[in-house]
Amino acid sequence: MDIIVTGSIAYDYLMRFPGHFSEHFIKDQLHRITLSFLVEDMTRHWGGIGANIAYTLGLLGIRSKLFGTAGRDFADYRVWLEKAGVDTSTVQVINSVFCASFFANTDLDNNQISSFYSGAMEYSKQFSIADVYEGIPDYVIISPSDPAAMLQLAEECRQRGIRFLADPGQQVARFNGSELKQFIEGAYALFANDYEASLIVEKTGLSLDDLKTQVEVLVVTHGPDGSNIYSEGQHYKIPVVTPDQIQDPTGVGDAYRAGFLYGLANNLPLKLCGELGALAATYVLEQVGPQSHFFTPEEFTARFRQHFGDNELISNLGKSQSVTA
Repeated sequence: MDIIVTGSIAYDYLMRFPGHFSEHFIKDQLHRITLSFLVEDMTRHWGGIGANIAYTLGLLGIRSKLFGTAGRDFADYRVWLEKAGVDTSTVQVINSVFCASFFANTDLDNNQISSFYSGAMEYSKQFSIADVYEGIPDYVIISPSDPAAMLQLAEECRQRGIRFLADPGQQVARFNGSELKQFIEGAYALFANDYEASLIVEKTGLSLDDLKTQVEVLVVTHGPDGSNIYSEGQHYKIPVVTPDQIQDPTGVGDAYRAGFLYGLANNLPLKLCGELGALAATYVLEQVGPQSHFFTPEEFTARFRQHFGDNELISNLGKSQSVTA
């Protein structure tokens, strides 16, 4: 099974604010916002949505190819990803800049205020999958990176008949309605959280029912309320897996996508794909940082069965085919 994961490759700077953001917004002064939050700690982590997805896929036993651009500070990050089971041979290094950087401040309600420096990611529009990979992969997931690059990748997949998953993420805010329609067109699946889905509906003028007809699989995540999967008139409601502790939400959605993609790669039912995604997401929520979690396939399987019951379809977890060029 050949899987290419596209998206940002970044360093994450995570901060924790020991209060509530909502207490600092003045309703009739929202047109003039000047806010400063004194945080109690900050940590740096491996991150970037593409890299996060590929990392969790590696834990699950799929050696995906990571396609994206990284900066001159990527050397140590490459070693980390390779050890985690990620093929980084398709990463393009831009030595004139640093890797992209994500700065997130999280409050006591797990609300986040974030900023993103594009760095090397800005160069991703200069490359295509055909530049680094021969043939047609089984799946390509197009996750947030440079908006122009995302549109180009979607068009390349359409032109070459590659099955792709559209994951616009935070770039929904950057796309206009026409661009969003263009990005989604021809996608096998569309992923969005509830806020992003609302923005897509608002910007495109399409209803949620319209989106269900645009793609074969529509996945909308709802944080602590789980996720909804829509496909061919069917609706699957997936609950969350209760975490042992809640540390930080950064990267939770990326792990969900990795678990879901693992299920697709192994031809598992969509409901089971969602359940695998839900458990993968919880592992991230229990740690600080999107790549601080770890599990063996055996540990993952045991915990899955504790929450969702014994399902023989996941008995081969971790024994999937690695990606080969």
